[in-house]
Amino acid sequence: MAELKSASMQSAAARLETEAAADDLSAQIAALREDLSKLSESVIAIGQGAKSVVTEEASLATERVREKVREEPLFALAVTAGIAYMIGLLSRR
Repeated sequence: MAELKSASMQSAAARLETEAAADDLSAQIAALREDLSKLSESVIAIGQGAKSVVTEEASLATERVREKVREEPLFALAVTAGIAYMIGLLSRR
């Protein structure tokens, strides 16, 4: 009978340890989910900032090219023809 009580106590202790470990694991998973959520928000913010910077730089580059073409249209035409010729040569291969 004493052995049965001892085994029952060990079983109860093991259940308590298992429940405690499961609760700890649940808490860690919740913390990881929260960290992932914060990380996702940070990545989104960085991406939006990078997008605005790239958009602004592209607009500036486009405007510079337009100004250069207006200032020197023959040079722009010659450069375009040269690039088209090179692409044509490369596409034959």
